[in-house]
Amino acid sequence: MWRGILVFLLLAISTVAADAQRRQINPIPFAHEPCSVLDNRPCTPSYCSPLEPGPCIPEIDYPYGQNLQLTIESVPQDSDRAKYRKPDHDLDTIGDLFAELRTCWSPPSDNARAGMQMAVRFSFNKAGRLIGPPRLTFATAGVPAGIRTTYLNAINASLNACLPLKFTSNLGGALAGRPIAIRYVDNRNLAN
Repeated sequence: MWRGILVFLLLAISTVAADAQRRQINPIPFAHEPCSVLDNRPCTPSYCSPLEPGPCIPEIDYPYGQNLQLTIESVPQDSDRAKYRKPDHDLDTIGDLFAELRTCWSPPSDNARAGMQMAVRFSFNKAGRLIGPPRLTFATAGVPAGIRTTYLNAINASLNACLPLKFTSNLGGALAGRPIAIRYVDNRNLAN
């Protein structure tokens, strides 16, 4: 009789453990997980049921992340040339915004340095204007202060020349106040 009770307890524990493993939150983003009509769950970004215990957590693959980050090169690679074309319409997507910001950049001609990198962070309001001046977050190490100032002035002048950006009401509302980080890379061949 004790043997029967022990077997029953082991079966119950293994069933509970297997059920707990099956109900764990999936760390793989939804868009990267294969889905089949033969799966025992629906193929949607989130799966909730009143019969399932635990929280309902959506698995959404955000294409740009929480921070809007962009790298702008002074001389784009051939494969990226399409990303550097100015949109011929009001900005409606983040891709349109990034293309517009790429076309705004004009690197300094005086006091320039090959390989110089500088990153700034700023936000826009709904009307397409900057909320305060861009904040410097990174500059190539070992570069003299005069060169850093030259590049920061070029960044400010390039952004101010493009403002105000023409957002659609949807993009303006979604983008207002969100931080945008841009890394400028001067990859031109310059004689130092």
